[in-house]
Amino acid sequence: MSAEDQVEHPSERLIGRYARGDTEDTDGTDGTEADQGGGASGTGNGIAHDEVWALEAHLESCARCRARLSVAARHTTPAVTALVDGVWDGLASQLPAIAPMPRRRRWALPLAAWASPVMVPWLCMTVLVTLTAVILDSLSGQSVSFVLLLAPVLPVFGVAASWARGLDPAYELIAGTPRAGLQLVLRRTTSVLVVVISALLVAGWVTGAAIAQWLLPCLAFTAGALALGGLIGVTRAAIGLVAAWAAVIVAPTVAVSRTPMALQADALPVWGAVFALGLVVVIARRSAYTLLGIHR
Repeated sequence: MSAEDQVEHPSERLIGRYARGDTEDTDGTDGTEADQGGGASGTGNGIAHDEVWALEAHLESCARCRARLSVAARHTTPAVTALVDGVWDGLASQLPAIAPMPRRRRWALPLAAWASPVMVPWLCMTVLVTLTAVILDSLSGQSVSFVLLLAPVLPVFGVAASWARGLDPAYELIAGTPRAGLQLVLRRTTSVLVVVISALLVAGWVTGAAIAQWLLPCLAFTAGALALGGLIGVTRAAIGLVAAWAAVIVAPTVAVSRTPMALQADALPVWGAVFALGLVVVIARRSAYTLLGIHR
């Protein structure tokens, strides 16, 4: 048995309903082959959103089911099929005269899957802020480290930029793709952390800051921004966390010139717990990242 035969394919009924664009479930059963034996009680509200996302993600990688969808569309929506065929017939004669698009570089596709173009200036700003913190540490002569003070909030800027509705003109297209959701959120977050943590490793080596002292707060704030982002939007969550950190920790620390308890070794277990709690919330609310509201 081939690997393709071992994959669970959508039923003919589900593909037919998807081709028709049905909004009503006429007999109260869902459309998956796994439920055909016993059936399941339907809601009467048409294909559920999670079924649509799963079906579209499956169609993206399954040529057999795309062919089944094409056949179903020809039988269920002949008017649409005739329209598409007419447009294609008009374009077919013109296609040979159109110059082909230049081939994309091999590294461009993996990069596009992990990062957004709007993140680049924000990541450059993050590296610049890290450099500024190192300079302040070397010139100020204070006992408090600016690298430790700024490390927790540095990745939050990049994470917010990767999901900012006002910065990315293609946010609706991205949120509407079958692969949008938690997987894409984690990919973009990982690309931010790679840059930020690399810059902080250099800064920590120059200033002598211990890795654990800035790494755990950095990861905890990132997880917190994503967890709150599922409720109020990533951009709003990032702004709120940065403002709270600046008011509660940064300003008093600079005023008294003393490392706060939140950045001392005794607080590391707390940061670890915050990081773990943030991950649990992100996973539990993973469906929220398929909604456009996450870009607020």
